[in-house]
Amino acid sequence: MQQGGLVGMLLPLAVFVVIFYFLIVRPQKKRQRQHEEMLASIRKGDVVITAGGFWGTVREVKDDSFIIEIADGVKVRILKSSIQMKRSAVDAETSPKPKKSEKAVEEKPVEEETKKEN
Repeated sequence: MQQGGLVGMLLPLAVFVVIFYFLIVRPQKKRQRQHEEMLASIRKGDVVITAGGFWGTVREVKDDSFIIEIADGVKVRILKSSIQMKRSAVDAETSPKPKKSEKAVEEKPVEEETKKEN
């Protein structure tokens, strides 16, 4: 009788451990592996986005960091772990420019009307 009670108590615990593994541990390891592969594939000339949101072009690759140029003549040293995303140089140059918001388009006719009244 106690044997059945022990199995009855351990079975939900085992199910909980399996669910925890498949919903939390495994996906996190997969994301970590993808991030490490992305960091290993970064070469000189690649455009990267840092965790802080800065866009920059990799100018030099070091053991634990990158030297990236975030503006003309502005070079900074960034730890590899702080790189969020890699974009190819072609993608960065051809990325769509932000369009004017509808609000800005609506305001223009209002400005023209006030000029006509004066």
